[in-house]
Amino acid sequence: MGLYGVMRTGVSGMSAQSNKLSTVADNIANVNTTGYKRASTEFSSLILRSGSGSYNSGGVDTQVRYAITDAGPLQYTTSATDLAVQGNGFFIVSSPQGTPYLTRAGSFVPDGEGNLVNAAGYYLMGYNLANGAPSVVANGVAGLEVVNIAQTALQGNPSTLATLVNANLDSNAPISAGPPNFTSKTSLITYDNIGNKVTLDIYMYKTAANTWDIEVYNNADSTAGGFPYSSAPLANDTFTFDVSATGKGALDAASPTSLAMTIPGGSAFTLDLSVMTQVATDFEFKANVDGNAPSSIDSVEVSSDGTMYAIYGDGTRKATYRIPLATVASPDNLSPEVGNVYSVSTNSGNMQVDFAGSSGLGTVKSEALEQSNVDLANELTSMIESQRGYTANSKVFQTGADLLDVLVNLKR
Repeated sequence: MGLYGVMRTGVSGMSAQSNKLSTVADNIANVNTTGYKRASTEFSSLILRSGSGSYNSGGVDTQVRYAITDAGPLQYTTSATDLAVQGNGFFIVSSPQGTPYLTRAGSFVPDGEGNLVNAAGYYLMGYNLANGAPSVVANGVAGLEVVNIAQTALQGNPSTLATLVNANLDSNAPISAGPPNFTSKTSLITYDNIGNKVTLDIYMYKTAANTWDIEVYNNADSTAGGFPYSSAPLANDTFTFDVSATGKGALDAASPTSLAMTIPGGSAFTLDLSVMTQVATDFEFKANVDGNAPSSIDSVEVSSDGTMYAIYGDGTRKATYRIPLATVASPDNLSPEVGNVYSVSTNSGNMQVDFAGSSGLGTVKSEALEQSNVDLANELTSMIESQRGYTANSKVFQTGADLLDVLVNLKR
Protein backbone atom coordinates (compact mmCIF):
# COMPACT_ATOMS: atom_id res chain seq x y z
CA MET A 1 0.00 0.00 0.00
CA GLY A 2 2.83 2.43 0.90
CA LEU A 3 2.20 6.13 0.71
CA TYR A 4 -1.18 5.70 -0.96
CA GLY A 5 -2.30 3.68 2.07
CA VAL A 6 -1.09 6.42 4.41
CA MET A 7 -3.16 8.97 2.52
CA ARG A 8 -6.23 6.74 2.51
CA THR A 9 -5.84 6.18 6.25
CA GLY A 10 -5.68 9.93 6.78
CA VAL A 11 -8.88 10.35 4.75
CA SER A 12 -10.54 7.62 6.81
CA GLY A 13 -9.58 9.44 10.01
CA MET A 14 -10.86 12.76 8.73
CA SER A 15 -14.14 11.15 7.67
CA ALA A 16 -14.52 9.54 11.10
CA GLN A 17 -13.88 12.82 12.91
CA SER A 18 -16.31 14.53 10.56
CA ASN A 19 -19.00 12.01 11.56
CA LYS A 20 -18.26 12.64 15.21
CA LEU A 21 -18.49 16.38 14.69
CA SER A 22 -21.83 15.88 12.93
CA THR A 23 -23.34 14.12 15.97
CA VAL A 24 -21.92 16.84 18.22
CA ALA A 25 -23.56 19.48 16.01
CA ASP A 26 -26.90 17.67 16.20
CA ASN A 27 -26.66 17.37 19.97
CA ILE A 28 -25.85 21.04 20.46
CA ALA A 29 -28.63 22.08 18.06
CA ASN A 30 -31.15 19.98 20.04
CA VAL A 31 -29.95 20.81 23.54
CA ASN A 32 -33.37 22.39 24.24
CA THR A 33 -35.49 19.92 22.26
CA THR A 34 -38.07 18.14 24.42
CA GLY A 35 -37.33 14.43 24.74
CA TYR A 36 -34.25 14.51 22.48
CA LYS A 37 -31.74 11.71 23.05
CA ARG A 38 -28.03 12.34 22.62
CA ALA A 39 -26.19 10.77 19.66
CA SER A 40 -22.54 9.73 19.83
CA THR A 41 -20.00 8.37 17.37
CA GLU A 42 -18.00 5.30 18.32
CA PHE A 43 -14.79 4.35 16.49
CA SER A 44 -13.53 0.89 15.60
CA SER A 45 -10.27 0.04 13.84
CA LEU A 46 -9.94 -1.43 10.37
CA ILE A 47 -6.77 -3.55 10.20
CA LEU A 48 -5.21 -4.74 6.92
CA ARG A 49 -3.10 -7.87 6.73
CA SER A 50 0.60 -6.95 6.72
CA GLY A 51 3.76 -8.86 5.92
CA SER A 52 6.60 -9.43 8.37
CA GLY A 53 8.71 -6.68 6.88
CA SER A 54 6.06 -4.08 5.99
CA TYR A 55 2.98 -2.52 7.48
CA ASN A 56 -0.21 -1.74 5.59
CA SER A 57 -2.12 1.05 7.31
CA GLY A 58 -5.83 0.45 7.61
CA GLY A 59 -8.38 2.98 8.76
CA VAL A 60 -11.21 3.63 11.18
CA ASP A 61 -14.89 2.76 11.03
CA THR A 62 -17.65 4.66 12.82
CA GLN A 63 -20.99 3.68 14.30
CA VAL A 64 -23.57 6.11 15.65
CA ARG A 65 -25.16 5.24 19.00
CA TYR A 66 -28.17 6.89 20.64
CA ALA A 67 -28.49 7.22 24.42
CA ILE A 68 -32.23 6.56 24.32
CA THR A 69 -32.38 4.87 27.73
CA ASP A 70 -30.72 7.84 29.47
CA ALA A 71 -33.55 9.94 30.88
CA GLY A 72 -33.38 13.71 30.69
CA PRO A 73 -34.35 16.03 33.56
CA LEU A 74 -37.99 17.03 34.01
CA GLN A 75 -39.19 20.57 33.48
CA TYR A 76 -42.53 21.38 35.10
CA THR A 77 -45.22 23.32 33.28
CA THR A 78 -48.81 24.44 33.86
CA SER A 79 -50.41 22.44 31.04
CA ALA A 80 -52.16 19.18 31.97
CA THR A 81 -51.46 17.80 28.49
CA ASP A 82 -47.70 18.19 28.86
CA LEU A 83 -46.70 14.61 29.68
CA ALA A 84 -43.47 12.90 30.68
CA VAL A 85 -42.56 9.28 31.35
CA GLN A 86 -40.86 8.66 34.69
CA GLY A 87 -38.96 5.43 34.20
CA ASN A 88 -39.06 3.02 31.29
CA GLY A 89 -41.36 3.35 28.32
CA PHE A 90 -42.45 5.54 25.45
CA PHE A 91 -45.65 7.23 24.39
CA ILE A 92 -47.24 5.74 21.28
CA VAL A 93 -47.90 8.39 18.65
CA SER A 94 -49.17 8.33 15.11
CA SER A 95 -48.15 10.30 12.05
CA PRO A 96 -50.86 12.11 10.04
CA GLN A 97 -50.71 9.09 7.69
CA GLY A 98 -51.47 6.70 10.56
CA THR A 99 -48.01 5.16 11.02
CA PRO A 100 -47.27 4.37 14.70
CA TYR A 101 -44.04 5.52 16.36
CA LEU A 102 -42.56 5.76 19.85
CA THR A 103 -41.49 9.00 21.52
CA ARG A 104 -40.55 10.60 24.82
CA ALA A 105 -41.52 14.07 23.56
CA GLY A 106 -44.79 14.71 25.40
CA SER A 107 -45.52 18.37 24.64
CA PHE A 108 -49.07 17.69 23.46
CA VAL A 109 -51.63 20.38 22.67
CA PRO A 110 -55.11 20.08 21.12
CA ASP A 111 -55.41 20.90 17.44
CA GLY A 112 -58.46 22.48 15.81
CA GLU A 113 -60.45 19.27 16.26
CA GLY A 114 -59.33 18.62 19.83
CA ASN A 115 -56.83 15.87 18.95
CA LEU A 116 -53.65 15.94 21.06
CA VAL A 117 -50.61 16.55 18.85
CA ASN A 118 -46.99 17.32 19.75
CA ALA A 119 -44.65 19.92 18.29
CA ALA A 120 -43.54 17.57 15.50
CA GLY A 121 -47.10 16.87 14.34
CA TYR A 122 -47.50 13.38 15.85
CA TYR A 123 -50.79 12.44 17.51
CA LEU A 124 -51.00 10.84 20.96
CA MET A 125 -52.65 7.41 20.94
CA GLY A 126 -54.79 5.91 23.72
CA TYR A 127 -57.62 3.54 24.52
CA ASN A 128 -61.11 5.07 24.52
CA LEU A 129 -62.96 4.26 27.75
CA ALA A 130 -66.43 5.03 26.38
CA ASN A 131 -67.25 1.32 26.28
CA GLY A 132 -65.55 0.34 29.52
CA ALA A 133 -62.13 -1.03 30.37
CA PRO A 134 -59.98 -1.61 27.27
CA SER A 135 -58.49 -4.90 26.15
CA VAL A 136 -54.74 -4.37 25.69
CA VAL A 137 -52.95 -5.96 22.75
CA ALA A 138 -49.54 -6.69 24.26
CA ASN A 139 -47.56 -6.72 21.01
CA GLY A 140 -49.42 -4.24 18.83
CA VAL A 141 -51.42 -1.04 18.57
CA ALA A 142 -54.81 -2.55 17.76
CA GLY A 143 -57.60 -0.76 19.59
CA LEU A 144 -55.67 2.50 19.98
CA GLU A 145 -57.08 5.76 18.65
CA VAL A 146 -56.09 9.40 18.63
CA VAL A 147 -56.76 11.01 22.02
CA ASN A 148 -59.34 13.77 21.71
CA ILE A 149 -60.20 16.21 24.51
CA ALA A 150 -62.95 18.09 22.68
CA GLN A 151 -65.57 15.38 22.84
CA THR A 152 -69.25 16.23 22.81
CA ALA A 153 -70.70 17.73 25.94
CA LEU A 154 -71.56 15.41 28.80
CA GLN A 155 -75.07 14.12 28.19
CA GLY A 156 -77.69 14.42 30.89
CA ASN A 157 -78.28 11.08 32.66
CA PRO A 158 -81.25 10.44 34.95
CA SER A 159 -80.65 9.47 38.57
CA THR A 160 -81.56 5.89 39.42
CA LEU A 161 -79.75 5.17 42.69
CA ALA A 162 -78.60 6.88 45.86
CA THR A 163 -76.25 4.93 48.13
CA LEU A 164 -75.54 5.99 51.69
CA VAL A 165 -71.94 6.65 52.63
CA ASN A 166 -72.83 7.21 56.27
CA ALA A 167 -76.16 7.86 57.98
CA ASN A 168 -77.32 7.87 61.60
CA LEU A 169 -80.51 8.76 63.42
CA ASP A 170 -80.05 10.00 66.99
CA SER A 171 -81.44 7.35 69.34
CA ASN A 172 -82.04 10.04 71.98
CA ALA A 173 -84.20 12.20 69.69
CA PRO A 174 -87.71 12.94 70.99
CA ILE A 175 -90.74 11.19 69.55
CA SER A 176 -92.42 13.33 66.92
CA ALA A 177 -96.12 14.03 66.54
CA GLY A 178 -95.75 13.57 62.78
CA PRO A 179 -95.81 16.01 59.85
CA PRO A 180 -94.96 18.82 59.83
CA ASN A 181 -93.15 18.19 63.14
CA PHE A 182 -90.19 16.19 61.87
CA THR A 183 -87.28 14.90 63.92
CA SER A 184 -84.56 15.21 61.25
CA LYS A 185 -84.41 16.46 57.68
CA THR A 186 -82.00 16.43 54.73
CA SER A 187 -82.19 16.90 50.96
CA LEU A 188 -80.66 15.21 47.91
CA ILE A 189 -80.14 16.58 44.41
CA THR A 190 -81.16 14.17 41.67
CA TYR A 191 -81.62 14.54 37.89
CA ASP A 192 -84.55 13.90 35.58
CA ASN A 193 -84.36 12.38 32.08
CA ILE A 194 -83.02 15.53 30.42
CA GLY A 195 -80.63 16.61 33.16
CA ASN A 196 -82.79 19.01 35.18
CA LYS A 197 -82.06 19.08 38.88
CA VAL A 198 -84.78 17.64 41.10
CA THR A 199 -84.34 18.25 44.83
CA LEU A 200 -85.77 15.59 47.14
CA ASP A 201 -86.63 16.60 50.70
CA ILE A 202 -86.24 13.66 53.10
CA TYR A 203 -88.02 13.82 56.47
CA MET A 204 -87.46 11.41 59.36
CA TYR A 205 -89.90 11.10 62.26
CA LYS A 206 -89.27 9.09 65.40
CA THR A 207 -92.70 7.57 66.05
CA ALA A 208 -91.75 5.16 68.85
CA ALA A 209 -88.70 3.65 70.49
CA ASN A 210 -86.38 2.38 67.75
CA THR A 211 -89.04 3.11 65.12
CA TRP A 212 -88.84 5.82 62.46
CA ASP A 213 -91.02 6.90 59.57
CA ILE A 214 -89.20 8.29 56.53
CA GLU A 215 -90.96 10.34 53.84
CA VAL A 216 -89.58 11.79 50.60
CA TYR A 217 -91.13 14.87 48.92
CA ASN A 218 -90.45 16.81 45.74
CA ASN A 219 -89.04 20.16 46.84
CA ALA A 220 -90.73 21.84 43.85
CA ASP A 221 -94.10 21.10 45.50
CA SER A 222 -93.12 22.81 48.75
CA THR A 223 -94.17 26.14 50.18
CA ALA A 224 -91.19 28.31 51.19
CA GLY A 225 -88.91 25.29 51.06
CA GLY A 226 -90.89 23.02 53.35
CA PHE A 227 -94.36 22.11 54.59
CA PRO A 228 -96.98 22.21 53.34
CA TYR A 229 -96.40 20.30 50.06
CA SER A 230 -98.93 20.41 47.27
CA SER A 231 -98.47 16.71 46.50
CA ALA A 232 -98.26 13.50 48.47
CA PRO A 233 -94.84 12.08 49.34
CA LEU A 234 -93.01 10.32 46.54
CA ALA A 235 -92.23 7.46 48.95
CA ASN A 236 -92.62 6.62 52.62
CA ASP A 237 -92.08 3.64 54.92
CA THR A 238 -91.44 2.64 58.52
CA PHE A 239 -87.98 1.52 59.61
CA THR A 240 -87.08 -0.31 62.82
CA PHE A 241 -83.71 -0.76 64.47
CA ASP A 242 -82.10 -3.55 66.45
CA VAL A 243 -80.51 -2.12 69.59
CA SER A 244 -79.50 -5.46 71.06
CA ALA A 245 -75.88 -6.43 71.70
CA THR A 246 -75.96 -8.16 68.34
CA GLY A 247 -77.64 -5.45 66.29
CA LYS A 248 -75.88 -2.44 67.88
CA GLY A 249 -78.29 0.03 66.29
CA ALA A 250 -78.40 -1.37 62.75
CA LEU A 251 -81.64 -1.90 60.86
CA ASP A 252 -83.72 -4.75 62.21
CA ALA A 253 -83.88 -7.89 60.09
CA ALA A 254 -87.58 -7.32 59.50
CA SER A 255 -87.16 -3.66 58.53
CA PRO A 256 -87.15 -2.44 54.93
CA THR A 257 -83.73 -1.29 53.71
CA SER A 258 -84.64 1.11 50.89
CA LEU A 259 -87.24 3.44 49.47
CA ALA A 260 -88.40 3.16 45.85
CA MET A 261 -89.93 6.06 43.91
CA THR A 262 -90.00 7.75 40.53
CA ILE A 263 -88.16 11.03 40.05
CA PRO A 264 -90.60 13.65 38.68
CA GLY A 265 -89.84 13.80 34.95
CA GLY A 266 -87.22 11.11 35.46
CA SER A 267 -86.71 7.42 36.04
CA ALA A 268 -87.36 4.86 38.73
CA PHE A 269 -85.15 5.73 41.70
CA THR A 270 -83.97 3.73 44.71
CA LEU A 271 -82.74 5.26 47.95
CA ASP A 272 -80.57 2.57 49.52
CA LEU A 273 -80.72 2.92 53.32
CA SER A 274 -79.20 -0.43 54.25
CA VAL A 275 -76.25 1.06 56.17
CA MET A 276 -78.37 3.49 58.20
CA THR A 277 -78.01 3.19 62.00
CA GLN A 278 -79.68 4.51 65.15
CA VAL A 279 -77.11 5.11 67.86
CA ALA A 280 -76.58 7.71 70.55
CA THR A 281 -74.89 10.40 68.47
CA ASP A 282 -75.90 13.32 66.26
CA PHE A 283 -77.92 13.00 63.08
CA GLU A 284 -75.82 12.39 59.97
CA PHE A 285 -76.79 11.68 56.38
CA LYS A 286 -74.26 11.41 53.52
CA ALA A 287 -75.06 9.79 50.18
CA ASN A 288 -73.75 9.37 46.64
CA VAL A 289 -76.30 9.94 43.89
CA ASP A 290 -75.80 8.89 40.28
CA GLY A 291 -76.95 10.87 37.23
CA ASN A 292 -75.76 14.23 35.99
CA ALA A 293 -76.78 17.39 34.19
CA PRO A 294 -75.53 18.22 30.67
CA SER A 295 -72.24 20.08 30.77
CA SER A 296 -69.26 20.99 28.58
CA ILE A 297 -65.63 20.01 29.23
CA ASP A 298 -63.80 22.57 31.35
CA SER A 299 -60.36 20.93 31.68
CA VAL A 300 -58.57 17.58 31.68
CA GLU A 301 -56.41 15.68 34.15
CA VAL A 302 -54.00 12.79 33.59
CA SER A 303 -53.19 10.41 36.44
CA SER A 304 -49.92 8.56 36.95
CA ASP A 305 -51.40 5.36 35.49
CA GLY A 306 -52.20 7.16 32.24
CA THR A 307 -55.94 7.60 32.80
CA MET A 308 -57.22 10.85 31.32
CA TYR A 309 -60.20 12.49 33.02
CA ALA A 310 -62.48 15.12 31.55
CA ILE A 311 -63.51 17.73 34.13
CA TYR A 312 -66.88 19.19 33.23
CA GLY A 313 -68.25 22.59 34.10
CA ASP A 314 -70.44 21.18 36.87
CA GLY A 315 -67.46 19.50 38.54
CA THR A 316 -68.16 16.00 37.20
CA ARG A 317 -65.03 13.91 36.51
CA LYS A 318 -65.22 11.26 33.81
CA ALA A 319 -62.48 8.88 32.66
CA THR A 320 -62.25 9.26 28.88
CA TYR A 321 -58.97 7.64 27.76
CA ARG A 322 -56.23 5.37 29.08
CA ILE A 323 -52.82 6.24 27.68
CA PRO A 324 -50.57 3.16 27.39
CA LEU A 325 -46.79 3.01 27.28
CA ALA A 326 -44.64 0.85 25.03
CA THR A 327 -41.15 -0.56 25.24
CA VAL A 328 -38.78 -2.84 23.32
CA ALA A 329 -36.08 -5.28 24.39
CA SER A 330 -33.24 -2.92 23.35
CA PRO A 331 -34.43 0.72 23.33
CA ASP A 332 -30.98 2.05 22.37
CA ASN A 333 -31.28 0.18 19.07
CA LEU A 334 -34.54 1.87 18.02
CA SER A 335 -34.31 3.68 14.70
CA PRO A 336 -34.54 7.49 15.05
CA GLU A 337 -36.94 9.19 12.66
CA VAL A 338 -37.73 12.80 11.77
CA GLY A 339 -39.67 14.57 14.52
CA ASN A 340 -37.94 13.07 17.58
CA VAL A 341 -39.73 9.72 17.23
CA TYR A 342 -38.46 6.15 16.95
CA SER A 343 -39.46 3.16 14.89
CA VAL A 344 -38.95 -0.49 15.77
CA SER A 345 -35.95 -2.17 14.15
CA THR A 346 -34.65 -5.73 13.93
CA ASN A 347 -31.99 -4.96 16.55
CA SER A 348 -34.42 -3.29 18.97
CA GLY A 349 -36.89 -6.16 19.18
CA ASN A 350 -40.67 -6.03 18.90
CA MET A 351 -42.90 -3.47 20.58
CA GLN A 352 -44.57 -4.47 23.86
CA VAL A 353 -47.57 -2.43 25.08
CA ASP A 354 -49.03 -2.16 28.58
CA PHE A 355 -50.27 0.42 31.05
CA ALA A 356 -48.04 2.68 33.13
CA GLY A 357 -46.79 1.03 36.29
CA SER A 358 -47.13 -2.48 34.84
CA SER A 359 -44.63 -4.89 33.26
CA GLY A 360 -41.64 -2.81 34.33
CA LEU A 361 -42.96 0.38 32.72
CA GLY A 362 -42.67 3.77 34.38
CA THR A 363 -45.44 6.17 35.31
CA VAL A 364 -46.95 9.15 33.51
CA LYS A 365 -46.26 12.61 34.92
CA SER A 366 -48.67 15.36 33.92
CA GLU A 367 -47.64 19.03 33.75
CA ALA A 368 -44.04 18.03 33.05
CA LEU A 369 -41.77 17.58 30.05
CA GLU A 370 -38.62 15.49 29.72
CA GLN A 371 -35.77 17.66 28.54
CA SER A 372 -32.88 16.69 26.28
CA ASN A 373 -30.23 14.47 27.88
CA VAL A 374 -27.45 16.44 26.17
CA ASP A 375 -24.66 17.76 28.41
CA LEU A 376 -23.49 20.94 26.69
CA ALA A 377 -20.07 20.95 28.39
CA ASN A 378 -19.34 17.40 27.21
CA GLU A 379 -20.42 18.24 23.67
CA LEU A 380 -18.15 21.27 23.49
CA THR A 381 -15.28 19.13 24.74
CA SER A 382 -16.05 16.50 22.09
CA MET A 383 -16.15 19.23 19.46
CA ILE A 384 -12.62 20.35 20.37
CA GLU A 385 -11.44 16.72 20.33
CA SER A 386 -12.93 16.21 16.87
CA GLN A 387 -11.34 19.39 15.59
CA ARG A 388 -7.92 18.38 16.85
CA GLY A 389 -8.34 14.83 15.56
CA TYR A 390 -9.41 16.07 12.13
CA THR A 391 -6.40 18.41 11.99
CA ALA A 392 -4.02 15.63 12.97
CA ASN A 393 -5.41 13.29 10.31
CA SER A 394 -5.14 16.03 7.71
CA LYS A 395 -1.47 16.38 8.64
CA VAL A 396 -1.00 12.66 8.00
CA PHE A 397 -2.61 13.06 4.58
CA GLN A 398 -0.52 16.13 3.84
CA THR A 399 2.69 14.37 4.92
CA GLY A 400 1.87 11.38 2.69
CA ALA A 401 1.22 13.71 -0.24
CA ASP A 402 4.53 15.54 0.39
CA LEU A 403 6.47 12.28 0.49
CA LEU A 404 4.75 11.18 -2.72
CA ASP A 405 5.93 14.42 -4.33
CA VAL A 406 9.50 13.65 -3.22
CA LEU A 407 9.19 10.18 -4.72
CA VAL A 408 7.88 11.51 -8.04
CA ASN A 409 10.59 14.18 -8.20
CA LEU A 410 13.45 11.69 -7.77
CA LYS A 411 13.57 11.24 -11.55
CA ARG A 412 14.39 14.90 -12.00
